[in-house]
Amino acid sequence: MKKLILGLALTAFGTGTALAQDVVRMGSEGAYPPYNFINDATGELDGFERELGDAICESAGLTCEWVINDWDTIIPNLVSGNYDTIMAGMSITDARREVIAFSQNYLQPEPSAFIALAGTDADVTMSGVVAAQSNTIQAGHIAESDADLLEFPTPDETIAALRNGEVDAVLADKAFLEPYVGDSGGELVFLGDDVLLGDGIGVGTRQSDNDLRATFDGVISEMKADGSLNTMITKWFGEDQPLFE
Repeated sequence: MKKLILGLALTAFGTGTALAQDVVRMGSEGAYPPYNFINDATGELDGFERELGDAICESAGLTCEWVINDWDTIIPNLVSGNYDTIMAGMSITDARREVIAFSQNYLQPEPSAFIALAGTDADVTMSGVVAAQSNTIQAGHIAESDADLLEFPTPDETIAALRNGEVDAVLADKAFLEPYVGDSGGELVFLGDDVLLGDGIGVGTRQSDNDLRATFDGVISEMKADGSLNTMITKWFGEDQPLFE
Protein backbone atom coordinates (compact mmCIF):
# COMPACT_ATOMS: atom_id res chain seq x y z
CA MET A 1 0.00 0.00 0.00
CA LYS A 2 1.45 3.33 -1.06
CA LYS A 3 1.58 5.69 1.88
CA LEU A 4 2.50 9.34 2.28
CA ILE A 5 4.65 9.94 5.34
CA LEU A 6 4.15 13.47 6.54
CA GLY A 7 7.14 13.45 8.87
CA LEU A 8 7.69 13.71 12.56
CA ALA A 9 4.94 15.64 14.22
CA LEU A 10 6.68 15.87 17.56
CA THR A 11 9.77 14.88 19.48
CA ALA A 12 9.69 13.20 22.85
CA PHE A 13 8.45 15.64 25.46
CA GLY A 14 7.16 15.73 28.98
CA THR A 15 6.73 12.94 31.49
CA GLY A 16 4.17 10.73 29.76
CA THR A 17 3.97 6.97 29.95
CA ALA A 18 7.00 5.23 28.43
CA LEU A 19 6.24 2.73 25.66
CA ALA A 20 8.42 0.10 24.06
CA GLN A 21 8.31 1.67 20.60
CA ASP A 22 10.38 4.73 19.69
CA VAL A 23 7.81 6.23 17.30
CA VAL A 24 4.01 6.02 17.37
CA ARG A 25 2.67 6.02 13.82
CA MET A 26 -0.70 7.74 13.56
CA GLY A 27 -2.92 6.53 10.70
CA SER A 28 -5.44 8.88 9.09
CA GLU A 29 -7.29 9.28 5.80
CA GLY A 30 -6.71 12.96 4.99
CA ALA A 31 -9.97 13.23 3.05
CA TYR A 32 -12.73 13.99 5.54
CA PRO A 33 -12.83 17.65 6.63
CA PRO A 34 -13.07 18.96 9.28
CA TYR A 35 -11.94 15.71 10.93
CA ASN A 36 -8.86 15.28 8.74
CA PHE A 37 -7.75 16.68 5.38
CA ILE A 38 -4.69 17.69 3.39
CA ASN A 39 -3.98 21.41 3.72
CA ASP A 40 -3.60 22.81 0.18
CA ALA A 41 -1.10 25.44 1.31
CA THR A 42 1.25 23.13 3.22
CA GLY A 43 0.56 19.74 1.66
CA GLU A 44 0.34 18.29 5.19
CA LEU A 45 -2.40 16.64 7.19
CA ASP A 46 -4.65 19.15 8.94
CA GLY A 47 -7.94 19.19 10.80
CA PHE A 48 -9.40 18.40 14.19
CA GLU A 49 -7.80 14.98 14.49
CA ARG A 50 -4.34 16.23 13.49
CA GLU A 51 -4.51 18.91 16.17
CA LEU A 52 -5.90 16.51 18.78
CA GLY A 53 -3.44 13.74 17.94
CA ASP A 54 -0.48 16.12 18.17
CA ALA A 55 -1.76 17.41 21.53
CA ILE A 56 -2.12 13.86 22.88
CA CYS A 57 1.39 12.95 21.75
CA GLU A 58 2.87 16.11 23.29
CA SER A 59 1.10 15.57 26.60
CA ALA A 60 2.15 11.90 26.72
CA GLY A 61 5.76 12.60 25.75
CA LEU A 62 5.51 10.51 22.59
CA THR A 63 7.32 10.92 19.30
CA CYS A 64 4.61 10.64 16.64
CA GLU A 65 4.42 10.65 12.87
CA TRP A 66 1.38 10.67 10.64
CA VAL A 67 0.68 8.14 7.90
CA ILE A 68 -1.99 8.66 5.23
CA ASN A 69 -3.93 5.59 4.15
CA ASP A 70 -7.02 5.03 1.99
CA TRP A 71 -10.14 4.43 4.05
CA ASP A 72 -10.94 1.05 2.48
CA THR A 73 -7.77 -0.53 3.90
CA ILE A 74 -7.28 1.59 7.00
CA ILE A 75 -8.18 -1.18 9.49
CA PRO A 76 -6.25 -4.00 7.74
CA ASN A 77 -3.13 -1.83 7.62
CA LEU A 78 -3.43 -1.08 11.33
CA VAL A 79 -3.75 -4.77 12.13
CA SER A 80 -0.79 -5.66 9.90
CA GLY A 81 1.45 -3.10 11.62
CA ASN A 82 1.80 -0.33 9.04
CA TYR A 83 0.87 2.15 11.78
CA ASP A 84 -0.16 2.02 15.43
CA THR A 85 -3.35 4.07 15.71
CA ILE A 86 -6.28 5.23 13.60
CA MET A 87 -7.57 8.77 14.00
CA ALA A 88 -9.85 9.14 11.01
CA GLY A 89 -13.37 10.00 12.11
CA MET A 90 -13.90 6.32 12.92
CA SER A 91 -17.06 5.56 14.89
CA ILE A 92 -16.84 3.02 17.68
CA THR A 93 -19.02 0.01 16.79
CA ASP A 94 -19.38 -3.56 18.01
CA ALA A 95 -18.43 -4.90 14.59
CA ARG A 96 -15.14 -2.99 14.58
CA ARG A 97 -14.43 -4.04 18.17
CA GLU A 98 -14.24 -7.62 16.88
CA VAL A 99 -11.13 -6.67 14.89
CA ILE A 100 -9.51 -3.70 16.71
CA ALA A 101 -9.82 -1.92 20.05
CA PHE A 102 -10.74 1.70 20.75
CA SER A 103 -9.82 4.35 23.26
CA GLN A 104 -12.63 6.15 25.00
CA ASN A 105 -14.46 8.48 22.63
CA TYR A 106 -13.03 11.91 21.83
CA LEU A 107 -16.21 12.97 20.04
CA GLN A 108 -19.73 12.31 21.27
CA PRO A 109 -22.10 10.28 19.09
CA GLU A 110 -22.98 12.88 16.51
CA PRO A 111 -25.65 13.13 13.88
CA SER A 112 -25.43 11.66 10.44
CA ALA A 113 -27.71 13.19 7.82
CA PHE A 114 -29.14 12.61 4.37
CA ILE A 115 -28.71 15.15 1.60
CA ALA A 116 -30.25 15.23 -1.87
CA LEU A 117 -30.86 17.60 -4.74
CA ALA A 118 -33.44 20.30 -4.02
CA GLY A 119 -36.98 19.10 -4.65
CA THR A 120 -36.26 15.44 -3.92
CA ASP A 121 -38.95 13.56 -2.00
CA ALA A 122 -37.80 12.55 1.49
CA ASP A 123 -39.06 9.00 0.86
CA VAL A 124 -35.90 8.25 -1.16
CA THR A 125 -34.00 7.90 2.13
CA MET A 126 -36.05 4.78 2.82
CA SER A 127 -36.68 3.36 -0.65
CA GLY A 128 -34.31 5.00 -3.14
CA VAL A 129 -30.62 4.56 -4.03
CA VAL A 130 -28.46 6.05 -1.27
CA ALA A 131 -24.71 6.58 -1.44
CA ALA A 132 -22.24 6.26 1.42
CA GLN A 133 -18.51 5.89 1.75
CA SER A 134 -17.63 2.20 1.82
CA ASN A 135 -16.99 0.45 5.14
CA THR A 136 -18.54 3.26 7.17
CA ILE A 137 -21.18 3.16 9.86
CA GLN A 138 -23.50 4.98 7.44
CA ALA A 139 -23.06 2.27 4.80
CA GLY A 140 -24.00 -0.33 7.38
CA HIS A 141 -27.10 1.63 8.34
CA ILE A 142 -28.29 1.86 4.73
CA ALA A 143 -27.59 -1.82 4.15
CA GLU A 144 -29.98 -2.69 6.97
CA SER A 145 -32.74 -0.47 5.57
CA ASP A 146 -35.03 -0.87 2.57
CA ALA A 147 -32.98 1.58 0.50
CA ASP A 148 -30.44 0.40 -2.08
CA LEU A 149 -26.85 1.06 -0.99
CA LEU A 150 -24.22 2.29 -3.44
CA GLU A 151 -20.75 2.54 -1.87
CA PHE A 152 -17.82 4.71 -2.96
CA PRO A 153 -14.17 4.73 -1.84
CA THR A 154 -14.15 8.42 -0.87
CA PRO A 155 -16.79 10.78 0.53
CA ASP A 156 -16.29 13.27 -2.30
CA GLU A 157 -17.32 10.58 -4.77
CA THR A 158 -20.67 10.18 -3.00
CA ILE A 159 -21.38 13.89 -3.56
CA ALA A 160 -20.38 13.62 -7.22
CA ALA A 161 -22.69 10.62 -7.66
CA LEU A 162 -25.57 12.62 -6.22
CA ARG A 163 -24.94 15.58 -8.48
CA ASN A 164 -24.72 13.46 -11.63
CA GLY A 165 -27.94 11.58 -10.85
CA GLU A 166 -26.35 8.23 -10.08
CA VAL A 167 -27.96 8.14 -6.62
CA ASP A 168 -30.97 9.75 -4.98
CA ALA A 169 -29.36 10.75 -1.68
CA VAL A 170 -26.15 10.62 0.36
CA LEU A 171 -25.79 9.64 4.03
CA ALA A 172 -22.70 10.88 5.91
CA ASP A 173 -21.67 12.73 9.05
CA LYS A 174 -23.64 15.96 9.18
CA ALA A 175 -20.53 17.99 10.02
CA PHE A 176 -18.95 16.78 6.77
CA LEU A 177 -22.06 17.53 4.71
CA GLU A 178 -22.85 21.00 6.06
CA PRO A 179 -20.23 22.87 3.95
CA TYR A 180 -21.42 21.13 0.79
CA VAL A 181 -25.03 22.13 1.46
CA GLY A 182 -24.09 25.64 2.54
CA ASP A 183 -21.90 26.27 -0.53
CA SER A 184 -24.30 24.72 -3.06
CA GLY A 185 -26.50 27.79 -3.55
CA GLY A 186 -29.62 25.76 -2.84
CA GLU A 187 -28.69 22.85 -5.11
CA LEU A 188 -28.25 20.45 -2.18
CA VAL A 189 -30.59 20.17 0.82
CA PHE A 190 -30.87 18.06 3.96
CA LEU A 191 -33.63 15.44 3.91
CA GLY A 192 -35.54 14.10 6.90
CA ASP A 193 -34.31 13.80 10.46
CA ASP A 194 -30.75 13.41 11.67
CA VAL A 195 -29.62 9.85 12.43
CA LEU A 196 -27.53 8.98 15.52
CA LEU A 197 -25.20 6.04 14.96
CA GLY A 198 -22.46 4.37 17.01
CA ASP A 199 -20.83 5.17 20.34
CA GLY A 200 -18.86 8.23 19.31
CA ILE A 201 -15.45 8.48 17.68
CA GLY A 202 -12.28 7.09 19.27
CA VAL A 203 -8.67 6.18 18.59
CA GLY A 204 -8.38 2.75 16.99
CA THR A 205 -5.52 0.50 18.10
CA ARG A 206 -4.55 -3.13 17.75
CA GLN A 207 -6.23 -5.23 20.40
CA SER A 208 -2.84 -6.21 21.85
CA ASP A 209 -1.60 -2.62 22.32
CA ASN A 210 -2.95 -2.17 25.83
CA ASP A 211 -0.24 0.23 27.06
CA LEU A 212 -0.58 2.56 24.08
CA ARG A 213 -4.36 2.58 24.38
CA ALA A 214 -4.14 3.30 28.12
CA THR A 215 -1.78 6.21 27.43
CA PHE A 216 -4.21 7.75 24.94
CA ASP A 217 -7.12 7.15 27.31
CA GLY A 218 -5.31 8.96 30.10
CA VAL A 219 -4.65 12.07 28.04
CA ILE A 220 -8.17 12.15 26.59
CA SER A 221 -9.55 11.95 30.15
CA GLU A 222 -7.36 14.88 31.20
CA MET A 223 -8.46 16.93 28.19
CA LYS A 224 -12.11 16.24 28.98
CA ALA A 225 -11.60 17.27 32.60
CA ASP A 226 -9.74 20.53 31.89
CA GLY A 227 -12.04 21.59 29.04
CA SER A 228 -9.33 21.69 26.37
CA LEU A 229 -11.01 18.95 24.33
CA ASN A 230 -14.30 20.88 24.28
CA THR A 231 -12.43 24.00 23.16
CA MET A 232 -10.87 22.09 20.28
CA ILE A 233 -14.21 20.52 19.30
CA THR A 234 -15.91 23.93 19.17
CA LYS A 235 -13.04 25.39 17.12
CA TRP A 236 -13.41 22.77 14.39
CA PHE A 237 -17.12 21.90 14.49
CA GLY A 238 -18.88 25.00 15.82
CA GLU A 239 -21.09 25.78 18.78
CA ASP A 240 -23.73 23.17 17.99
CA GLN A 241 -21.42 20.16 18.30
CA PRO A 242 -22.13 17.97 21.38
CA LEU A 243 -19.56 18.57 24.12
CA PHE A 244 -18.33 16.60 27.13
CA GLU A 245 -19.64 17.56 30.57
